[in-house]
Amino acid sequence: MPDRKHRVVVVGGGFGGLIATRSLAKEDVEVVLIDRRNHHLFQPLLYQVATAALNPSEIAWPIRHLLRRQRNVRVLMATVVGVDTDQRRVLLEDGSHEPFDSLVLATGAQHAYFGNDQWARFAPGLKTVEDATAIRRKLLLAFEAAERENDPERRRALLTFGIIGAGPTGVEMAGAIVELARASLRGQFQTIDPAELRVVIIEGGERVLGNFDEELSEYTLHSLRKMGVEVELGDVVTDIDAEGITYGDKHLPAKTIIWGAGVAASPVAEWLGIEGDKAGRVAVAPDLSVPSLADIYVIGDASNLKQENGKPVPGIAPAAKQEGKHVAHVIARRRAGDTSPLPFHYEHAGDLATIGKQSAVIDFGWIKLKGWIAWWMWGLSHIYFLVETKTRILVTISWLWIYLTGQRSARLITHGEANSVAPLAEVDEDPVADTPSASSPHQ
Repeated sequence: MPDRKHRVVVVGGGFGGLIATRSLAKEDVEVVLIDRRNHHLFQPLLYQVATAALNPSEIAWPIRHLLRRQRNVRVLMATVVGVDTDQRRVLLEDGSHEPFDSLVLATGAQHAYFGNDQWARFAPGLKTVEDATAIRRKLLLAFEAAERENDPERRRALLTFGIIGAGPTGVEMAGAIVELARASLRGQFQTIDPAELRVVIIEGGERVLGNFDEELSEYTLHSLRKMGVEVELGDVVTDIDAEGITYGDKHLPAKTIIWGAGVAASPVAEWLGIEGDKAGRVAVAPDLSVPSLADIYVIGDASNLKQENGKPVPGIAPAAKQEGKHVAHVIARRRAGDTSPLPFHYEHAGDLATIGKQSAVIDFGWIKLKGWIAWWMWGLSHIYFLVETKTRILVTISWLWIYLTGQRSARLITHGEANSVAPLAEVDEDPVADTPSASSPHQ
């Protein structure tokens, strides 16, 4: 089609896809951004929606709004089901297709249950706003049901929250649930005894925050236990059902279970007709292109690229953003006729995790911080990376209110029966979410 501009199709409106699109704003190309949802999500703060600290609209923004000033982009809300590499077109669920000259696949990750997909019914993960609002509803309903429950065993199960995985998601969720129960809900129930609350993290590895420095990991473990969180290390989960979690030779009766133990790439490898690694990620060349397919790039959680130290580029937001910017640069250089190698070099921005009020850990490599200084830096960095000034102000106000009063404002329970304690898969999404739908970087 010589009568049109070079067309770049970007699949996925997450961190990588959005930055790739924006980085092409001044290029003489046509950009088509496709996502099955209409908005971008700041995933690092999803757990705060799940624990009633923030509303969905404070961490998600319509993609069209974010790109409203970029004249060379067209946004499509559609579901991608495949890629025709021979005809060079992206296949959509409704049977239509989008042709491309260059293709950027930034489709993110999905939950992985290590071959036990039936566990998803009882132990949802946290990747979308739907996940977060459903978990929030489940948490709040558990307290309401416990308030009315006369049987001690059932009440204990309702007030037991099991979290599988001790990475940043698991650690942050555990601390937030404790603070929700013991600060925000304090004095608002008559029959619930705060001493009955149990938050249990189950981790198959030997320490929490396994990717962090060992000293910070030990500090995190000590801080969690000081808050009252039970941490079970070295035991692999063998079963999850409506009654609770089985791990090692133990069983934990729990009505609310959250999965944070593993992710798998979206089906990019399948779309491209190539073999992915064990997590489904596509091995890419140093410039993030797919070696066997010209002008096709895979970035973010769906890609597998080794750094100079032999370790893979981590599947975190800063890495995806850097990859998106680099791919846009590669596309621009290739169009200008520059075929010299343009390898991607990841600049590690540090690992951050918050544990609870005035407690966090930060590992910048050259310096390691913990405690209240790390907590303030964690908050400032997350506010900085939010997309809009209005959102930064709203989130700052929400956090200051919680810090001063302990009260979380996003605690409405709507939609469905008030006495329902069904598994999350049976719970309708929460219409309290004040964005039209959830943002997910994967298709």
